[in-house]
Amino acid sequence: MIGHPPGEPRRVAYLFVLPAFLVYAAFLLYPIGRAVHLSLYDWDGLSLGRWVGLANYAAIVADEGLRAAFGHALVLMAFYALAPLAIGLTLAAILNHAKVRGLGFFRTVVFLPQVVAMVVVAVAWRRVYAPDGTLNDLLGAVGLDSLTRGWLGDYTFALPAVGVVGTWFETGLVTVLLLAGMSRVPTELYEAARLDGASALREFFAVTLPSVRGEIAVALTLTVIAALRTFDLVYITTRGGPGDSTSVPSYEIYHRAFGLGQVGSAAAIGVTLTVAIFAISFVINRFADRGMS
Repeated sequence: MIGHPPGEPRRVAYLFVLPAFLVYAAFLLYPIGRAVHLSLYDWDGLSLGRWVGLANYAAIVADEGLRAAFGHALVLMAFYALAPLAIGLTLAAILNHAKVRGLGFFRTVVFLPQVVAMVVVAVAWRRVYAPDGTLNDLLGAVGLDSLTRGWLGDYTFALPAVGVVGTWFETGLVTVLLLAGMSRVPTELYEAARLDGASALREFFAVTLPSVRGEIAVALTLTVIAALRTFDLVYITTRGGPGDSTSVPSYEIYHRAFGLGQVGSAAAIGVTLTVAIFAISFVINRFADRGMS
């Protein structure tokens, strides 16, 4: 006798996925729904909340400080995503094209920052940027004393200084992803390009770059999300200062919820940030899918 095929009847199949769905709902869907609910109230976390509708979301648009925080997140995206992509593409192309001996060693070295906790990274770089830190010592040693400053206390340079840490942290991940993609490119494509007289630069743009479009999309998705949810680095190095010059949405969520007692406002920022992450990830993957099709 032939039994039912796997998955029949359907209710049996649903029973198999039910435990995973319950865990997913408990740890992701319920917190998101609860955050949306809280964002509609003016609540300090202790007393009775007051229904305010979409006022917390309107405040995100009207509040200059909150608009600046989202603007800072966009600036960090350039440091966390675009700069590592440019550096990673260059490094991966050189390492892959030159067939460097000991490639595994180089791959480990560039990936090393990813295995270090961000708190440790932040503490180390805070020391580098200190007025008597390593960076100012190096500038003084080469006669550039006029450029020395307390980098994390400077209104102009504090945000770029935090961004450089993000570039250093994410470059290894992007390079390893792109190296993996480039290693799968058929050598016949490069041989055909060379027979046509293509230079190394022409090979890169005609063969390598289109072949790693999927890896670029993955790298951009991961690094953009990392930029938008940056909290620990800002908290350890600047705490949003000087002034609000390095404040970002994720830090504002913490500051408003636990510092100012504005839980509803913090929830609205969190929901807005989540929507922004979904939207940007969707756009990146749509472009990548369209290019590959």
